[in-house]
This record gives sequence, structure tokens and C-alpha cells, in this order.
Amino acid sequence: MNAKKLTRRVIDGVEVSEGSDNVFADLGLPDAEALLAKAELARQVADAIRERKLTQHRAAELMGVSQPRVSNLLRGRLDKFSFDTLVEFLTRLRLDVTILVTSADADRGRLRVRTEGSDAAA
Repeated sequence: MNAKKLTRRVIDGVEVSEGSDNVFADLGLPDAEALLAKAELARQVADAIRERKLTQHRAAELMGVSQPRVSNLLRGRLDKFSFDTLVEFLTRLRLDVTILVTSADADRGRLRVRTEGSDAAA
């Protein structure tokens, strides 16, 4: 895992920790990169629903699921969704998803999700 160590300092008598780019890694959760990737895909689904001004009911119809499933997604209940399911939702919402496989510079590869117009990797 390529997460940097938390930087701790005291500001106005309060200990503050500056985290990495992955909150899941900062919390010490297993599979932090996969969790961050799922969160980014879910954010993209939520953004698409909001930008198109879809109701949860209409979004559910387009994604081929029930309205409560859309509600769970929009409330961040990502444990109920697989990576594959989130990718399928994006394509059903007429968004392209590209998966790029490259050589790793480390002993182990990384999982990252990049969005159009974003230089930062998630």
C-alpha cells in the first residue's frame, strides 16, 4: 500500500493529523484502495443522477434496480454494492468507464479510479 504516514501537529493546543489521499488507509481499513475506488464510482453515479435531475425512481428504472437500492447508494451504504455493480450503473446512466492496466513500479500494483478532468488519482 502506498499510503503516507499521518502527519501530526498541534494547532492552538489541539492535536491535528493531516491524512493521506485515502481516508480508508488512514483509518487502517483492509483493502483501502478498493474501498476508495468504490467510493469514487459511487460519487460518479450520484453526480450523474444529480446533474440529470433524476428522481430516485427514474434513476432506479435506468439502472435496472429498485428505488431503495438507489437510496442506499446515495446514502453511502457501499457495503451493499460491488465494484462491478457500480460500473454497470455508470454505463446504464450513459457514462463510459475505461479500465487501464499498466505495469507497476512497486512490488504490487495499485487500484485507482481517475475521473475525467481530474489529475489526482483516487
